[in-house]
Amino acid sequence: MNNQPLLRQLYQDFNERHVEAVLAHLHTDVTWPNGWEGGYLSGHDEVRAYWLRQWQQINPKVDPLSFELRPEGQIAVKVHQVVKDLQGQLLSDNQLFHIYSFENGKVRKMVIEH
Repeated sequence: MNNQPLLRQLYQDFNERHVEAVLAHLHTDVTWPNGWEGGYLSGHDEVRAYWLRQWQQINPKVDPLSFELRPEGQIAVKVHQVVKDLQGQLLSDNQLFHIYSFENGKVRKMVIEH
């Protein structure tokens, strides 16, 4: 199954702050990394609250650069992540990998690899 279009849309929706559109691509029991504060979140409610809290303090933009299918059916997405404060000052600018696992056509888990 080709999940690249789903992931491209997920990043676009995230960058446009369409939280409900992003959540529509995630399994209801999704496991999502809290890349900002550490640990992991479970389910739509925790992920929604995390993003809304994050966007009140920082302005992240994440763009996919490449996609790699892994043997277990996971997709590794190399991303360019730029984080600014709300005044536009650059906090970080780096490339890293987001590793996605899927279940029933939705993102079941995401892990960040540096």
